[in-house]
Amino acid sequence: MSQKQTLSFQAEVAQLLHLVTHSLYSNKEIFLRELISNASDACDKLRFEALNNTGLYEDAPNLEVRVDFDKQARTLTIADNGIGLSQQEAIDHLGTIAKSGTREFMNRLSGDQKADAQLIGQFGVGFYSGFIVADRIVVESRRAGLKPEEGVRWTSTGAGDFEVESITRAERGTSVTLHLREDAADYLSTWKLKSIIGKYSDHISLPILMRKEEWKEGEDNKGGEMVLTAEWETVNQASALWSRPRKDITAEQYQEFYKQVSHDQEPPLAWSHNRVEGSTEYIQLLYIPSHAPFDLWNREKAAGVKLYVKRVFIMDEAEALLPAYLRFVKGVIDSSDLPLNVSRELLQESRDVKAIREGSTKRVLGMLEEMAKAEKAEDASQEDKGKYAKFYAEFGAVLKEGLGEDFANRDRLAGLLRFASTSSDTASVALADYKARMKEGQEAIYYITADTLAAAKNSPQLEVFRKKGIEVLLMTDRVDEWALNYLHEFDGTPLQSVARGAVDLGKLQDEAEKKAAEEAAETFKPVLQKLKETLKDKAQDVRVTTRLVDSPACLVVTDSGMSMQLARLLKQSGQKVPEVKPVLEVNASHTLVRKLEASEHFDDLAHILFDQALLAEGGMPEDPAAYVRRVNALLA
Repeated sequence: MSQKQTLSFQAEVAQLLHLVTHSLYSNKEIFLRELISNASDACDKLRFEALNNTGLYEDAPNLEVRVDFDKQARTLTIADNGIGLSQQEAIDHLGTIAKSGTREFMNRLSGDQKADAQLIGQFGVGFYSGFIVADRIVVESRRAGLKPEEGVRWTSTGAGDFEVESITRAERGTSVTLHLREDAADYLSTWKLKSIIGKYSDHISLPILMRKEEWKEGEDNKGGEMVLTAEWETVNQASALWSRPRKDITAEQYQEFYKQVSHDQEPPLAWSHNRVEGSTEYIQLLYIPSHAPFDLWNREKAAGVKLYVKRVFIMDEAEALLPAYLRFVKGVIDSSDLPLNVSRELLQESRDVKAIREGSTKRVLGMLEEMAKAEKAEDASQEDKGKYAKFYAEFGAVLKEGLGEDFANRDRLAGLLRFASTSSDTASVALADYKARMKEGQEAIYYITADTLAAAKNSPQLEVFRKKGIEVLLMTDRVDEWALNYLHEFDGTPLQSVARGAVDLGKLQDEAEKKAAEEAAETFKPVLQKLKETLKDKAQDVRVTTRLVDSPACLVVTDSGMSMQLARLLKQSGQKVPEVKPVLEVNASHTLVRKLEASEHFDDLAHILFDQALLAEGGMPEDPAAYVRRVNALLA
């Protein structure tokens, strides 16, 4: 037996333990759910590794979780015969917060106990919840396949360090023994533990065993008490929740299972449970979360639902079963057709997987459409009416990725999109709603993209639309510019950027306006030519416009050109971008523009006019110092 090693927790663990021991969870009993969940995961991992090495089962092929307590010692033990830990794994996994998320975890801690509690499961640190009720935790384990003398004991009081030593352990797997605080003695009760297991862990597909109790008479038949026997009994249903009929599952059980698979303490917005039969047979239980995970925008992180084959756990994040734009969906898919040794590579090529992916995508979109319908349904509850807005605020931007990734469902996705507009500051306007209130004679759905809502609302390019009472959609998500390249029309009506091409309001512009614009352009020809020459290095063209009312100038791009907004976004992400030369459009009736012709500072005014239009559009002058010098000279 080796000597004990005393090691320090990672700094972040010490802070986490402080939060935990000060009742981070609003409901202390959740510690038992977290530890049983970990035990179940360990058994799943053994089952998966044993697909290629049946020897890992040793002489105990039946996987199980055991919960036991000792009133005299005031201990509670959760044991499993799953994959187990080696000594190094105990040091790595029990002394460090989930490696990939350590920094994000600490950045997200706010000091709000309720909010911080919701982060624990997401970062794989549920083990530490044991310190809510225990002042000392002892973990004994041996990894499957290692020799009995290669077992490990890990001990900590949660005060900043932990001890590790080698032990001899005949059985594989892990036992977590909690030395309970005095105020946690009520967890030394069969009734109490059974009720918690029934509430949170009934859906675990492994048997959870506890020792039976029986009544023992006191001496001379005076009094008596319930005592534990040597006989064990299963205290959960021990069948996969998704394999049960829907009618036998309560809403509370569905929600508790969601918390198990997602490590999210908030209930989901919606779920769908179906058995799909046909050429490909599988069960799907899919959930829409109520809030975005911390790493939603990390497309490199594996994401996806859990994959089972004939109830055997295969992998945690089977990203091939849903498209990337639905990476927020949680749940389980259990296939009857895939091979038990299916790999991630095989998943990419399987026809059965393609059928599961298509069917699951349609199911998720169907759930979203039902939520969206409830917004306007007279008989829907206030809670249901607000669900889609809540979903869209969290996941609307990632849903837009589907426009470029999922051609088959593009029309359905377009119907689910919501935007702010010149009629609404919130992202609540559906394309169908916009189309229903288009003005008579309006031939396009107009939109503008910008970095912020304020920049979009105040853009000079909206002036003629505002004057004529034409609604314009305001798009401010970074993904909008990219996504709109794949959505050219909705229900037969084209989408038109107000910052692209010459403005043409068709029937909404009367003949007198058109005639006045043509006359202004003719009269203004000499100034236009001079502007073109002065700004030839900056502007592709200079022309008179009818889109401006109060502003002197604005910038637009040609119908086929890359927008300036998209060019900026690509530059910010480090990509090479071809030079974008915009068109400068000037308002011939504006005082500043009319002064150009007679001004002795024509060149300076021309550059100021261009740079101000660039600033109004959200860009920055190429030479800010030169812009400031020109403005100062004119002011002086």
